[in-house]
Amino acid sequence: MTDPIVVGVDGSGRSLRAVAWAAHAASLHEAQLRIVHVLPHVKHDLDKGWDIIREATALAHEAFPQLEITNAMPEATLPAKVLIKESETAHAVVLGAKGPGVGHLALGSVSLQVAGHAACPVVVVDHLTLGGNRIAVGADGAPHTAAALEFAFEAASLRKTGLQVVHAWSLPSPPEPPVLVDPDPDEVAHRHQQELEEQLSRLRERYPDVEVTEDLVHDAAVTALTRASERADLLVLGSRGRGGFHGLALGSVSHHLLHLSACPVAIVRPHPSPSPA
Repeated sequence: MTDPIVVGVDGSGRSLRAVAWAAHAASLHEAQLRIVHVLPHVKHDLDKGWDIIREATALAHEAFPQLEITNAMPEATLPAKVLIKESETAHAVVLGAKGPGVGHLALGSVSLQVAGHAACPVVVVDHLTLGGNRIAVGADGAPHTAAALEFAFEAASLRKTGLQVVHAWSLPSPPEPPVLVDPDPDEVAHRHQQELEEQLSRLRERYPDVEVTEDLVHDAAVTALTRASERADLLVLGSRGRGGFHGLALGSVSHHLLHLSACPVAIVRPHPSPSPA
């Protein structure tokens, strides 16, 4: 059975949109939905916390009656640490983009911390779309985007929708000292096209049902991916990994798109390397 889909809730409208997205994902994956609300002070917030859990559970069950749903309401001063711990046994963690917070912290802050340090993919939901569009994924040829591409292909296959693969590129910076011959844009574009095809070939074979559109764009990555998000149900981005809890683990592109995307954003970090024998 697939590991559970974990969703962090605080009773805000955005966290309820996250519940709707997470419930849909759990239904597609035939996974358990785990609803987590973090309490800063048990004595003062216990009744309110259970109300938040019950509201989220009712919303999920109304849309997907067959879902198996569990919940947790731990006491903690740092909600992000709780959710990062939950990520170690989750298929994905789903959070709202902004709002009062999972407990008492700003959910924007919590979302950024969890997205940068979780052990599994993290989906940040602001604007909710649940059908009719496609999945968009950023690909730049770098190894850390392989897991994001795999996540995006699986998402498109489960949702029976198309996949737009966006590869934004630019001409290399001029060398020092400058050379007399400028790079040929056509040659640079051809090289990027080859890199993209190499990344996609194995996944095309594994997911023959997914209709793939390749979008090779001479533009800034943030601009190209923001534009793609306007026509997508989900934007998938690769992350280079996770650092210490207080470090900045998200790249600048992911960080910008969490604020600019017109659809939910999935941050997917590379699969862990196997331990040496």
